[in-house]
Amino acid sequence: MAVTNIIRRTASQVVPLAVRVIGRTQSYNHRSFALFSTVVNRGATSRNFFRSSLPSTLHCYSTKRPSSDESLLKVIQSEILCAEESDEHDEVEEAPKGFPFKIDDHPGQQTVTLTREYQGESIDVEVHMPDLVTGDEDENDNDDDDRERANQSQIPLVVRVSKKNGPSLEFGCTAFADEIAIDTLSIKDPNASEDQIAYEGPDFSDLDENLQKAFHKYLEIRGIKPSATNFLHEYMINKDGREYVMWLKNLEKFIEA
Repeated sequence: MAVTNIIRRTASQVVPLAVRVIGRTQSYNHRSFALFSTVVNRGATSRNFFRSSLPSTLHCYSTKRPSSDESLLKVIQSEILCAEESDEHDEVEEAPKGFPFKIDDHPGQQTVTLTREYQGESIDVEVHMPDLVTGDEDENDNDDDDRERANQSQIPLVVRVSKKNGPSLEFGCTAFADEIAIDTLSIKDPNASEDQIAYEGPDFSDLDENLQKAFHKYLEIRGIKPSATNFLHEYMINKDGREYVMWLKNLEKFIEA
């Protein structure tokens, strides 16, 4: 009987304790499941938000060309078509019969070099792009020749006449239609130090008139005459057109890159 009573009291104490423990465990498991569900749902919501915002984020960092660049590109392409249709784009002037110079023309450069040998002399001519801008008449200028030249297109020339192991003559010239003007004349010594300042001589226009005529004849004998410079004028106009198209296409490539 004593043993039976002890077992009953023990059972009565253990059973309620077990029920409380089980209840707490079930409550804990219920709360844990609810918390887990919340975390999972929040994770899914976060993933959905990230997915929905991903395209706009990528759009911000895309390499799509700005609309302003597209507009610029269209204008450049239109200008290329216009320039290619002009008469100066692909024409190449043939040198006239008896033209004594070899033409050295490199694409991308704004000058052309002419070379020839003449009785032991080396003659080099640097031809620049033509100046096609019409000059305004100077009301205070009474020289009719100067006013007429101001309204003519022209090409600048630098003519160098050299002899072996010696100094050279350098002429700065301007070629007009059927006329060549000598602007400057100087002697260049290849052995002179850069620190030395050579005497450049007077302005060519201040020289004696006979001396001026003699130097014009000097250049004419060496090939610098109107028949040559008129051809060079047309040649440089065409080169200017080709260089302009090339320049535009280089701009197009840069904007497209």
